[in-house]
Amino acid sequence: MRTFNTVAEYIAEKGKEIGVSDWVQIDQDRINKFADATGDHQWIHIDPERTKRELGMPTIAHGYLTLSLLPFLMGKISTIKSATRGINYGSNQVRFVNMVPVGSKVRARVVLKDAQPKSGGYQLTNEVTMEIEGQERPAMVAETLSLVFE
Repeated sequence: MRTFNTVAEYIAEKGKEIGVSDWVQIDQDRINKFADATGDHQWIHIDPERTKRELGMPTIAHGYLTLSLLPFLMGKISTIKSATRGINYGSNQVRFVNMVPVGSKVRARVVLKDAQPKSGGYQLTNEVTMEIEGQERPAMVAETLSLVFE
């Protein structure tokens, strides 16, 4: 994990890669629990036999499951010691550009795109690429927004 003492130290990295998370396994149990939590029980996610029979492939993770891993993975990449709180402020853009087959490992790669003063703190805009182990094309590219306060 990369540690920054202040928000100013983090902001000084604008335009640079902040870091890369460890790999996380996407297993069928995680996919099923996400389906239960969201009510999205589309068979391509939860029915391995049907997916194999009709599409000739394994089940795939929900795109939003991939997106939902960002707070966890980004929290493993960096921290700002002086921050008293951080708030997820949303996303400008999210694109699911590749399927994540069950059994895959994914990781997040973060680049700080911008930082602007906002509401007594700073709005950080990060480009996050969710990579799939062994694949050239990522699962997702998202521009995320966070508010950080000291």
